[in-house]
Amino acid sequence: MIQLNTPISEEEARSLQVGDPVEISGYILCGRDAVLPKVLKMIENGRAAELGIDLHGQVIFHTAVSPAGVGPTSSNKLEIESSIEALSAAGIRLHLGKGALHKETIEALDRHNAVYAVIPPVTALLGTKTSEQKIIAFPELGMEALYLIKADRYPAIIAAAHGRSIYD
Repeated sequence: MIQLNTPISEEEARSLQVGDPVEISGYILCGRDAVLPKVLKMIENGRAAELGIDLHGQVIFHTAVSPAGVGPTSSNKLEIESSIEALSAAGIRLHLGKGALHKETIEALDRHNAVYAVIPPVTALLGTKTSEQKIIAFPELGMEALYLIKADRYPAIIAAAHGRSIYD
């Protein structure tokens, strides 16, 4: 089991391979289809610093944060998958969700030295491994706002890295 602590360095991202089991600890961002297009607009307009967090080396979990906890949503939803390249270019090193990604997205991850990991849909388990949560941006979206949470050993498997996918 590979232990990853956020932020993730360029070297750590480069060393991860498809099929590697990982446990992720530290602060990670949470966002899905309602908030990611808003974050992309901020990046495009040079306003990402207004989020109050450096995106370099960050992990983004494709999830909403609800009273029931967190659990992955499908990363291949249009609004989510179309955000992966721009977020990777902005410094995100690891995208965390579920489901297969398109070949073009896997190639984009490779171009920006980022990886994608799948996480089992185990909301109750992840709830016990989450010690903090706060809204970073877009509170009007409720549980789909951009959150920052503190994770303690979230289990995942690297599903796309270096132009390869576990789904191939």
